[in-house]
Amino acid sequence: MQPPSPTAPDESSPPLWRWAVLCTLAAIPSILAVAQLGRVHPDEVYQVLEPAWYRAHGYGVLSWEWKEGIRNWAIPGLFSWILRLCHALGIEHPLGYRAVLELPQYALHLAALAAVERWSRRSLPVYGAWLATSLVASYRPVLEYAGRTLSESFSAAFLVLAFERLAASDAEESPERRFRRGAVAGALLGLAVVSRYGSMVFVVATLGWLLWGRQWRVLSGWVAGGSVVAAGLAVLDWLTWGKPLHSLLAYTAFNASHQAAVIFGSEPPGYYLPIWLKVLPLWSWLGLWGVLRRHRGALPLLGSTALYLLAISVTPHKEDRFLYPATVLWTVATAPAAVALLLSLRSPRVQAAAGLGALVLSLATPLRLEPPRKKDHFQAIVRATRAPEARGLLYINEVPNETVWGAGGYFYIGKNIPWLTSDRPEDANFQAAMRDPTYNRVVTFRSRGVPELERHGFSVVERIGRATVLARDSAR
Repeated sequence: MQPPSPTAPDESSPPLWRWAVLCTLAAIPSILAVAQLGRVHPDEVYQVLEPAWYRAHGYGVLSWEWKEGIRNWAIPGLFSWILRLCHALGIEHPLGYRAVLELPQYALHLAALAAVERWSRRSLPVYGAWLATSLVASYRPVLEYAGRTLSESFSAAFLVLAFERLAASDAEESPERRFRRGAVAGALLGLAVVSRYGSMVFVVATLGWLLWGRQWRVLSGWVAGGSVVAAGLAVLDWLTWGKPLHSLLAYTAFNASHQAAVIFGSEPPGYYLPIWLKVLPLWSWLGLWGVLRRHRGALPLLGSTALYLLAISVTPHKEDRFLYPATVLWTVATAPAAVALLLSLRSPRVQAAAGLGALVLSLATPLRLEPPRKKDHFQAIVRATRAPEARGLLYINEVPNETVWGAGGYFYIGKNIPWLTSDRPEDANFQAAMRDPTYNRVVTFRSRGVPELERHGFSVVERIGRATVLARDSAR
């Protein structure tokens, strides 16, 4: 792969100032994720946080994927050790250990934004590179997703880092440096796949581009770096599932047999097209024109994104969040070209106005990808279970038939107490909780079931947005 332009990076940006800005931009998604709690998808809780809690404390809700072995323990395992450290340090409040768990994700997002800034400086002056980086950092899906414990969030950051390394070539680069650069890129792509097996498509795409460009030294490093990560995954699966690469093979078999479509439903091939057109910032289309016109070094990145979009479009089971890695890579590829066109305007005032307008468009991009939900409920779960006298929790779902997957799990309850979910007062779980005095805390949504709860001795403790917390007198 070639950089957007042969122009050498502008190194005049003071390092401390540069990192101060990057740290600030990277902190926004992390602050939003911790402050809002909630989740954009149940996998945020039940594929990362809850299994990590299970590993750290010996109890928790394990979803079917963890029983069938189609996930690997890399990220939940790392998070479980951080949770153990939090326990050793006396950090017992869910907000506290959730904030600590955000630190590695913040560091990963920071590294990705630094890569975007380096990528942009290869074709833009310093102020243009900062505008391009800010366009990516302020893109609404990035703000909503980059701080979330979703496989798409982790994988997208690793993909940005990998593609930036593949593009970081110059005419005088030594063979040894090309090998090292390829090794780093291969390892980062491997980590993107470990984070999310669906990102294997990008491995195929980069392999094709390296072969097409006959970048043999980079390719050899790429294979070496990827092989190290693959070996690490094999050992991890052998230790946790009893068979090398068990999770990857089980995941592939599960999806190849279309079981996901049978269990979770399917959509037509064109399902993603209207969503894709809606969630892309308008300036990215200007950037696409700029890439096709001049900044053709970004074509491999766009080509890889196109191949990924094709792959998820022909896969029967579809979810909006699967688009996230593609939207990130698209904006990274097109941002420098878009800024270059804005800077070609003659008037500095017009340039400034156009740059500000592009930032507004990034922030205002309509979000079809699942927005954060249940922030009121998750905050209410934390508040309801903090008191030492909280012995059991009844959680009344916001959406019918969500069962446990609509709740926050033991991770947000923070202690080993029984809890049940219910949709309405007529449900068996609701009636069982009313008969059992152990269940002395309730979180409900839009006051659903409050009259019935009050008849069984519960009283409203507080309201948090649309959520209501109720408690039952310990004497009952």
